[in-house]
Parts: sequence; C-alpha cells; structure tokens
Amino acid sequence: MTVSTTSTPPAAALGVLPRADGSAKYSHAGYTVTASVNGPIEAQRRDEHPYEAHVDVIVRPAAGVGGTRERHLESILQSSLSQIILVKNFPRSLIQIVLQVEDSPENDYVNTKLVQASLNFSIMPALFQTAVLALLSAGVPIRATATATAVAIVPQDGTKRSVVDPSPRDVEIAQSVHVLAFTSHDELLLAESEGDFTVKEWDDVYETAKDVCCRPVPTKEGMEMVLDDEHTNGPDLRHFLRSTMENKVASDLHWK
Repeated sequence: MTVSTTSTPPAAALGVLPRADGSAKYSHAGYTVTASVNGPIEAQRRDEHPYEAHVDVIVRPAAGVGGTRERHLESILQSSLSQIILVKNFPRSLIQIVLQVEDSPENDYVNTKLVQASLNFSIMPALFQTAVLALLSAGVPIRATATATAVAIVPQDGTKRSVVDPSPRDVEIAQSVHVLAFTSHDELLLAESEGDFTVKEWDDVYETAKDVCCRPVPTKEGMEMVLDDEHTNGPDLRHFLRSTMENKVASDLHWK
C-alpha cells in the first residue's frame, strides 16, 4: 500500500532574488528552500577545468552553520546536477548554486537535535527541486529537467507501507528511506537509500517514485480526471514544474 503524508500541493516562485542570475523559492512537505544561481562566471584557478564548468553547490541550514550533513548533501546534489547541466559548453567556468533552508517540519515525537544531526533524506527532494527551478530561472543550459521525491517503507500492523514525502516521524520509524530523481526523459538520475530493504521492496519504491516524478500529462477532462486522481499517490511533479515555468513566461511576456 502506498500513501502520501501531505495533501498540500507544492508551491514555487521564480526570480525572488533580484541580484542573482536566477533564483527560486520552493515549498512542499513542510520544507521551504530558497536557491540562487550565478554563472557561468570566471572560476578560481583551483576550480578551473580545461574542458567543462565546475558546479559548486552550497547548502545552508535553517539555523547555525553547516556541518558534515550539509557537506554530504552538497556532494550528492553536485553529482546529480552536473549530469543535467551542459557543463562542456562552458570550460574554465563556475556555476554556483546556493541553497538556503528556510523552514522544516517539526517532529513532536523525537528530539529535534537528534533529527537534525542525522542525514535527513526527506529534505533532499526539496533541495533538488529548488536547484532545478533556480537553474531554469537563470537560463543555464540543461539537457533535461528533473524531478525528485522521497519514499519511506514504514512497518504497520505486521505489514509494510510505502509513504511518499514522509514526515520526520515516518522517517524516524521507517525501515528504509529512499530518494529518487528522474529526468524529463524518464531516466533515473539519482537513487539514494538508507536502511534495510529487499530487492522487491526497492522495485516497489522505484515504481512509486517514477509515478510521482514521471506521470504523463493528463489528457482527460472533467469527472474522468477527478476519478483518475483518486487512484494516484503524491503530487504530479512533472506537471507542476511545467506549469510553474509556463506561468513565469506568461507573466514576463504579459506587457507585450
């Protein structure tokens, strides 16, 4: 059984920081992240690559200074984003992405400090989605857009259920937590897992995440669309990303 813990659809705004080349603010599943993108700009000598641009990702927590947790998130995001950015078009350049966590869901059941100290997989989709939106806002050439989601396998009454966009409480009691990202070509871009799980459970997680990230654009109208939505789990991230960019373009061209 697959369930989603949040009924609130994601929300996003582009161009929220006037002094950055591109910026975005994204809110979903209790997380709010703001990102800025600058580049391609001149890279320092130590970051120069003769054949491609260097992608620098910086994650800043909501409170305090970044630590090992943020450095690990940065390495995962840098590896994933470098695969969709056309880095070979900008040799000896730098593309800098700064992600500021503004808000995160509270956990009333466990010590908040312990949760913050551990690797929080549930925040990774919000960071990834905000970075992609900021790259689109900056006009950085990319080979494909991408969407990401988190899925947790939670034991319940002797059975197991897959939870899309798990809450901090779900993550705490989950048997395993997974984060997957897919490109607009339905290609698996990112797969990070933590915990104990079987191959069959991972296959189920893969299909669930792919349905959330790669759901085809709805072609039905009226009551047929409403009935189909009742059988889906999680938000339609691909349609959300597309509609966000369409609204931004329509707003920018409204004066013409």
